[in-house]
Amino acid sequence: MQGDECQIDPLMFKAFVDALLAWHRRTSHAVMAALSEGFVATVLVLAERAGIEVEWQPADFAEVGDVKDVQVPTAPDSCDGGWTAALQQKSRDLGRFMAA
Repeated sequence: MQGDECQIDPLMFKAFVDALLAWHRRTSHAVMAALSEGFVATVLVLAERAGIEVEWQPADFAEVGDVKDVQVPTAPDSCDGGWTAALQQKSRDLGRFMAA
């Protein structure tokens, strides 16, 4: 790392982005979703700038053996098609404020 830049392997970053997005998509814990949304949007901007195509999983995606947080449910719109559009819009908005 030099200054505020570091080299990241694009294949490793893609794996991280896809896993992060899948986790964010399936979390049902409203507090965790709210706290992670800005980070996820930032990662999506970086992925787009690196030419990485992310995998937007369907709402019912779940890995085998997954444990879901159910004690603090998210808002109803977080599970439908609006989730993808809202996160993509947040990522685009945030990207305008990040140096290229």
